[in-house]
Amino acid sequence: MLIAAKIIIVVVALLHLYFLWLEMFAWTTKAKKVFRKFPEELFEPTKTLAANQGLYNGFLSAGLIWSLLIQDSQWQIYVALFFLGCVAIAGIYGAMTASKKIFTVQALPALFGIALLLAHQML
Repeated sequence: MLIAAKIIIVVVALLHLYFLWLEMFAWTTKAKKVFRKFPEELFEPTKTLAANQGLYNGFLSAGLIWSLLIQDSQWQIYVALFFLGCVAIAGIYGAMTASKKIFTVQALPALFGIALLLAHQML
C-alpha cells in the first residue's frame, strides 16, 4: 500500500511540475491548447497572474518530492498527507469555482493518495 501511495505522490508531484511549466513559461503558447475555454485575448494580460499560480504549483510539487526524501517513515507520511491535503483542497476549490475537470485532474489523485497513506497507517 505504501508503494502505491508513493507512486501516486510522484504522479501528483509531476502533474504540478507540469502545471508550473505551463503557467509560468508556456502561458501564452502551449496553455492556449490546454485552456481552450479561456478567451484567447486574456492570455497575455493574465501572464503574471498565471506565473504566480504556477509558482504555487511548484511549491506543492516541491513539498511532495521532499516528503519522499524524508528518512523518518512517520514524518514522511505526515508531510505527504499535508501536501496532498493542500492539493486536494486546491483541486476541490478549483472545481467549484473554475472547472469541474480540475477535480478529476488535481483533487482526485491527491485524495486517492491520502486514502492509501491512511490505509497504510491503519495496518
